Amino acid sequence: ELKHDYNLEELKYELVWSDEFNYVGKPDPGKWNFQVDGHGWGNNELQYYTAGDNAYVDGKKLILTARKEEKDGSKYTSTRMNTKGKGDWKYGRIEVRAKLSAGRGTWPAVWMLPTDWENDEWPASGEIDIMEHVGYDMGMIYGTVHTGAYNHMIRTDKGDSIKISNASQEFHVYAIEWLPDKIKFFVDDKVYFVYDPSKYSTVITGEHWPFDRPFHLLINIAIGGNWGGSR
Repeated sequence: ELKHDYNLEELKYELVWSDEFNYVGKPDPGKWNFQVDGHGWGNNELQYYTAGDNAYVDGKKLILTARKEEKDGSKYTSTRMNTKGKGDWKYGRIEVRAKLSAGRGTWPAVWMLPTDWENDEWPASGEIDIMEHVGYDMGMIYGTVHTGAYNHMIRTDKGDSIKISNASQEFHVYAIEWLPDKIKFFVDDKVYFVYDPSKYSTVITGEHWPFDRPFHLLINIAIGGNWGGSR
C-alpha cells in the first residue's frame, strides 16, 4: 500500500531546474545529453539521432528538426536529448511548453525514465510518457505510464488522450504532477488522466508502482516505428 503525507490543498512547488532556452546555439551541455545512434531504439524507428546537428536554440526556444537524409544506414536524422545526471528528480511537477511537429510518420515525445535502473529492466523499471503524438492522428495527445504489470508489450499500459486541435500550430504546456502515490497528467493545467495504481490492484508492488526513485527527462522526435509509422 502506498502512503502519502502531503495535503493537496497546501501543496506548493519550488523551482529546482529549468531551461528557458534564452540563449543562442546548441542546447546547454550542462543540462542536456544527446543520445546518438540509429538502431531502431526498440521500436523499429527509422531515424538516426545525431550529436546535436538537429537541435538549435534561437534565443527564445529549442528547435528540434527531423530531416530526410541518410546517416549511417538510416534514411532520416533527428534528435533525442535527456537530462540524465544533470536533471534527475523524485516526485514533483515537470512541465514542457512545446509546439509539436506535423506530418505523417512523425512521433515526438516528452517522457521520463529512471536514472538508476538498479537491477530492473524495462518495463519493470518504469516509464512516464508526459506527452506523445503521432503524425497520422493529428491533434491527439497521449499520456501513459509503463510498469512491469502495465505496459504496451502486453497491451496493459495505463493512460489516456486528449484532443488538442492546434498542437502543431500553437504552444501548449504538457505536464505531470508526480506524487508519492499517483501521477496526474495535464495539458494547459487541465487534468485528463490520473495514474492511481490502487484503481487497478488491491495489492501494490513494484510491478505497479516503480515510481519511487529519481527519473530524468527525455525529449525526442522519432520517425516511423511501431506506433509512429503504423498507418
